[in-house]
Amino acid sequence: MAAQRGGLRAGVQASEVFPLSCVVQQYAWGKMGSNSEVARLLASSDPLARISEDKPYAELWMGTHPRGDAKILDNRIPQKTLGEWIAENQNCLGSKVKDTFNGKLPFLFKVLSVETALSIQAHPNKELAEKLHLQAPQHYPDANHKPELAIALTTFQGLCGFRPVEEILTFLTKVPEFQFLIGDNATTQLKQSLSHDSQAMASALQSCFSHLLRSEKKVVVEQLNLLVKRISQQVAAGNNVEDICGELLLQLHQQYPGDIGCFAIYFLNLLTLKPGEAMFLEANVPHAYLKGDCVECMACSDNTVRAGLTPKFIDVPTLCEMLSYTPSPSKDRLFPPKWSQEDPYLTLYDPPVPDFTVMKMEVPGSVTEYKVLAVDSASILLMVHGTVTASTPTAQAVIPLQSGGVLFIGANECVLLKLTVPEDLLIFRACCLL
Repeated sequence: MAAQRGGLRAGVQASEVFPLSCVVQQYAWGKMGSNSEVARLLASSDPLARISEDKPYAELWMGTHPRGDAKILDNRIPQKTLGEWIAENQNCLGSKVKDTFNGKLPFLFKVLSVETALSIQAHPNKELAEKLHLQAPQHYPDANHKPELAIALTTFQGLCGFRPVEEILTFLTKVPEFQFLIGDNATTQLKQSLSHDSQAMASALQSCFSHLLRSEKKVVVEQLNLLVKRISQQVAAGNNVEDICGELLLQLHQQYPGDIGCFAIYFLNLLTLKPGEAMFLEANVPHAYLKGDCVECMACSDNTVRAGLTPKFIDVPTLCEMLSYTPSPSKDRLFPPKWSQEDPYLTLYDPPVPDFTVMKMEVPGSVTEYKVLAVDSASILLMVHGTVTASTPTAQAVIPLQSGGVLFIGANECVLLKLTVPEDLLIFRACCLL
């Protein structure tokens, strides 16, 4: 068989455009069965996939991460996985990307389907990541930073960055259980910081947040139980508890009973993204995904410093020290895309980090063919909606792609998509535009 495969390759230029089969992670927080966008994409792209309605489908990983290296669906290519193939074909990355990122794909592209909240966390910058990795490699497995971009596919709810101080002070007044954990001194310091500079404000915010995270477990559980009881009684009486995020607090407490992270909703902005809206999570910004489906792109790293809503290791001193205590209104946390100058159907989510950019293509079904922009970077393309065939000048055969289909595109490759069904296309593509 190997000889035959070799023979097949001899007269054929190996294409740098090929379909991928990607790894699904079944973490407990994922949406169950066909409620999950991840499961729907999997079922649509792979007719042999069997979706179990009682299992969570949390993440689809599109990339070369060792815990989820994508398989190549082209039997003319001897390498089995994308990671192996890139290692032997580094020029496919594009010359700048290859040199800057030492011959490796610099990003991991994902789809997430979130049913229960992920931990409140932040990711270190490069400098801190190197230090933490040296000190505690069991908790910090690599020396890289981990900026992340999340783009909503359905209504997507998350916590991101510190709220304006005025909002936090309102909660300290309205939620005595929260104020009890922060204490009078830290609360007074925060009030007084309003009339001082941003440094005094950041310092007061750090003091308040540190007080919360350093609270004794027993005291947290007591205060949380009091608050849950009070909100439950209000809800039962038909009263509106929106002003203290009552519904969210009950939901989080049900998911993580007695967890310190339940109180973090009074510190962090609550964002509800509509499909196509995005948030960018740079280094040191506290955040948590709460519910919904999104496309996510990140630098290749597993470094996470957790603060709550988790049974995992919580590194309170590191977290309190590293966080960015810059308050901002939630609308400032939205990351706006830019329209492309060259392509009327294309918008760019281009965060201020070199590792990745995400493109969104919305092509009307009335268009018969669509040319995917050639870029000087390897890229991974995901079909969310639509049915097409993809062809390139170098490929021998066309590649059929439908919802859930994933395509690897080498640097500077031209790809033409022909619509085989006249339905609108929704496509996301991750690349590295240095």
